[in-house]
Amino acid sequence: MSAPDDRALEYVARYFKALAEPMRLKVLNALQDGEKNVGQLTEISGGSQANISKHLSLLTQYNLVERESRGTNVYYKIADPRVYDLCELVCGQIGNRMTLENDIKKMFVTTNHVR
Repeated sequence: MSAPDDRALEYVARYFKALAEPMRLKVLNALQDGEKNVGQLTEISGGSQANISKHLSLLTQYNLVERESRGTNVYYKIADPRVYDLCELVCGQIGNRMTLENDIKKMFVTTNHVR
């Protein structure tokens, strides 16, 4: 297997940058159970319509979501559900780390009370 070239690595970095914003993760999470329009996503996420539209534009640019116009509404859906596999992997790792940190804190507190 050969190493990716600089152009591919730049694209990968931008892809992860697209996922590195909490509001975009909220939007992706909201789309997990099906397509939604901007109004629905605004209500679920608590963001403004302009802000959600901006995030959707970027997510569309990186093929994380697809858009479909129907009359006066535009609906968004996940373009590739494998993005959730990536999120599960990352969330699982973070969950494990948080559990480990909590276990270490508990040990420290228990050790200090024993003395």
